[in-house]
Amino acid sequence: MVIFLKSSINQFQQYKLLAEKAFNQLSEKDFYKIPSEESNSIAVIIQHMAGNMISRWTDFLTTDGEKPNRNRDDEFDEHYFSKEKLITKWESGWKCLFDALNLLTEHDLEKIIYIRQQPCTVIEAIHRQLTHYTYHVGQIVYIAKIVQGAEWKNLSIPKKKN
Repeated sequence: MVIFLKSSINQFQQYKLLAEKAFNQLSEKDFYKIPSEESNSIAVIIQHMAGNMISRWTDFLTTDGEKPNRNRDDEFDEHYFSKEKLITKWESGWKCLFDALNLLTEHDLEKIIYIRQQPCTVIEAIHRQLTHYTYHVGQIVYIAKIVQGAEWKNLSIPKKKN
């Protein structure tokens, strides 16, 4: 496997782990807290990310990344799944992503695939999805931090205290 693929897989794994460290600090009800009217809950972000991953990474090289059976609007509805069910959805999306990435070869990287009927190379698609998922992981961590308040356990270098 080429360095780009190894590096990409590593980056996806690191961001997955970051979100999971935030999940570990939350109760089930915390997954449904909404910091503002225009925000989504962590549960909705999980639903959206899982739906996106399954759509994008299923038959990655051979079908458009926006599958006709995907119901994107439903991903943004609160369904009040248990924490266990949310984590199961989360894991199924990531499994689809990692299964697809682990099948890729160096020869696949310049192939053209389609996302929403727009052509892009495999490299471009990987970059696109990596940035999309890191955006949402950042939202998850930030919402978890708001929800936890003073109880939050920092996931990286803590702010300097005077």
